[in-house]
Amino acid sequence: MKLSIIIINYKSAHHVLNCIESVYKETARHTFEIIVVDNNSGDDSEEKIRSAFPGIIWLQTGYNAGFARANNEGIKIAKGENILLLNADTIVQGGALDKTIDLFEQDQEAVACGVQLLNPDGTHQISGAHFIKGSLNFLLPLPYLGRFIRYMGYRLGSKVPSVQTVSDKVEVDWVVGAFLMVRRDVLPSSGLLDSDFFMYAEEIEWCSRLRKNGKLYLYEEPKVIHLGGGTSGDYYETEENENSKNLWNKKGRQILVSQFVRVRKQHGILWFLIIWAIFIFEIPIFIFGLLLEKILKGGKSRFSWQNVGGYIQNMVILMRYFFRILLNKPFFYKVY
Repeated sequence: MKLSIIIINYKSAHHVLNCIESVYKETARHTFEIIVVDNNSGDDSEEKIRSAFPGIIWLQTGYNAGFARANNEGIKIAKGENILLLNADTIVQGGALDKTIDLFEQDQEAVACGVQLLNPDGTHQISGAHFIKGSLNFLLPLPYLGRFIRYMGYRLGSKVPSVQTVSDKVEVDWVVGAFLMVRRDVLPSSGLLDSDFFMYAEEIEWCSRLRKNGKLYLYEEPKVIHLGGGTSGDYYETEENENSKNLWNKKGRQILVSQFVRVRKQHGILWFLIIWAIFIFEIPIFIFGLLLEKILKGGKSRFSWQNVGGYIQNMVILMRYFFRILLNKPFFYKVY
């Protein structure tokens, strides 16, 4: 078996069906298996998917295990030489899986890879990125301090860490989890995804361990459409696709805690404390900045007092996890 494809389902049968159909249609030269891991959808997903594609392997977690734990369950039963984490809201096109395997096998020094992700209109989507010291780029979505940090970064000549347009083959530090292919034989050294994560940032932390064993590449030729937010939107009941900018709603709360957990695990206590302090300091800056904008711009601003309230509420709720994250204790960081 050349490839094991793992797709997570949570009440998103419509996405899974389209994804699997594209895999079968566009993959002809390499053998593969498809493992669908269901996070206790509680609907008719299994009936719809298994009736349409009886050859797939169906695995039920029995609870909403999120991204990391569900993928780990799929990896444990996978038989392929390579493991592919494939989001349900992706569409394979142009023989992308065959091409990726061919390129991946040529690069024996590589332990993981991704491809050029596309928006539905064909424009390029961020497909991977380079690490920034202490994960300071995590601060960029902050409403006002983020703008200042971005401005200072450009003034100091900092390069944009995200890779949106892949040129031929690009070495990166981490690959977006919507399409992440990993060699099976590296897993005993790197370990699986960290089960502390519920959703978001888990693939970044995993890639930080994978890259200790070899290189991670993005390939230009294989292309996969990624709808973006299609699966998480089903859970969070939101159509917002720009994950990094949702800091004031339920989805933003989960993004924040996952990123704080990642910073602690990947960069240590000091950077975690620095990043946390800056997020807290943003609260008075957010209030003052919005008030100033309302006065100077006649009430116009891209933010609202509702955004401020949501951000403060999220930070207050996340305080209950502060010491647990600080001490790096095993915990399932699913927030409500």
